[in-house]
Amino acid sequence: MCEKKRKDSKTEMIEGMRKLWQPCTTRSSPLFLFIFFLFTAALIFSTRFFDTTEILSNLPFHSLPPPQNHTKLNIPVNCTAYGNIGTCPSNHSTAYNPYLDQDRPLSPTCPEYFRWIYEDLKPWAQTGVTRDMVERAESMGLANFRLVIVKGKAYVEYYRHSFQTRDIFTLWGILQLLRRYPGRVPDLDLMFNCGDLPIVQSAVFSGPNAPIPPPVFNYCKDNTTLDIVFPDWSFWGWPEIDIKPWTPLLKEIKEGNKMKKWVEREPYAYWKGNSHVTRNRRDLFKCKASLFYDWKARLYAQDWNRAARRGYKRSNLADQCTHRFKIYIEGNAWSVSHKYILSCNSVTLTVKPRYYDFFARGLIPRHHYWPIKVNDKCRSIKYAVDWGNFHQKEAQEIGEQGSKFIEEELKMDYVYDFMLNILIEYAKLLKYKPTIPPRATELCYETMACQADGIAQEFMMESMEKAPTDTVPCTMPPPYNVSSLASFLERKDILIKEVELWEKKYQDNQNWNP
Repeated sequence: MCEKKRKDSKTEMIEGMRKLWQPCTTRSSPLFLFIFFLFTAALIFSTRFFDTTEILSNLPFHSLPPPQNHTKLNIPVNCTAYGNIGTCPSNHSTAYNPYLDQDRPLSPTCPEYFRWIYEDLKPWAQTGVTRDMVERAESMGLANFRLVIVKGKAYVEYYRHSFQTRDIFTLWGILQLLRRYPGRVPDLDLMFNCGDLPIVQSAVFSGPNAPIPPPVFNYCKDNTTLDIVFPDWSFWGWPEIDIKPWTPLLKEIKEGNKMKKWVEREPYAYWKGNSHVTRNRRDLFKCKASLFYDWKARLYAQDWNRAARRGYKRSNLADQCTHRFKIYIEGNAWSVSHKYILSCNSVTLTVKPRYYDFFARGLIPRHHYWPIKVNDKCRSIKYAVDWGNFHQKEAQEIGEQGSKFIEEELKMDYVYDFMLNILIEYAKLLKYKPTIPPRATELCYETMACQADGIAQEFMMESMEKAPTDTVPCTMPPPYNVSSLASFLERKDILIKEVELWEKKYQDNQNWNP
């Protein structure tokens, strides 16, 4: 008897070129073949009227929690045809055309943080990028996968699996970029790391005889690493903890902001999350209110296993905009919660970060957020809350500016434009013509969406670009020169030091006996 085959790894999903049903090898009678022929014909005919959505449950998605109160969506791709032939359609790509927009007027300038694209690629500005540099990332164990785009088609070669479905939804985002901007994504060859921490240490590649660093894309970096920063997977959904794709979630948070005006919110600093991942977060919990002293912080540890059993009913991000202040603090590295916290209209109290994602370098202290000392969190948080409750107009404006930044400069249009522009600038550095690696497999909607199920499949459908956009990508701002970059960084540093000076004066006049 033939049984439905289930793949049990993410690699096998990406490599899902096999048929969804394995053929039987037993000898069949003429009558059986005739009946089978009629059944197959009827099945093919029926797909003209019904959208087949009964997809194999496999790979990384088999252990995900069932969707909670989600609407079943139809898949606008032909999964039945893919199941029969096991290959991607031949007509779904458009080769790169560098002259596509030459006759169109210039579009609006991209947000300021796009200028960091040039800075992240600067280590290879003089040498360019060779095939050896790229492949060295794999031999050094720095990459989860290799992505190659040739003539508008994407191919992936896996080296090691990532945590949860980070790699899957990152690659899904690449497919959306190709659908959104056909003909605008150049041929390229890159390595991608899906871990928490940046991985290319600048100290290893400094000095007169040091090798040129391998270019590796990642979700964040710090001042000691050379990773190339790229938008993280959660913009297309985080199924393991039921966080929706960015566009519908941002809309929900915006509606949630209307539930309580800023002045009607709780006059405290709020944080909820995993408190055990780092010492930095464990240290934050020393700021919990006690019978003896109130640091003005309301802190809650998130138990994700318990939240999953409850269907994440108490973890809805749109329902967490109820305090005047919200705390952002890093975990192992940067946290994807950054954008959710900033979007709340609350004053974001940012504990001095070490790591930054692709947009964070565009944030200005005392304009988009309020800086908090990393080594004196409790007193720093209390001062920020006391200051904000006393200067309500100014504090409310900071909260609104942070949310405005997220709504206007981090909308999904700009996420895609950032992806497009950094890939274009990276492709300009390549000293060779990208070719499809022998072990790589083609990516398309069918290889991914048809083999996902449950909430993962739903998030893919919800975040899918239905058709190419009519809009032109934003125009890249010029790169920083030495003086303009120094001036920008100095301005931020002065604003933070002014806050620290105010805080010191305030604390000198207080009786601190917690």
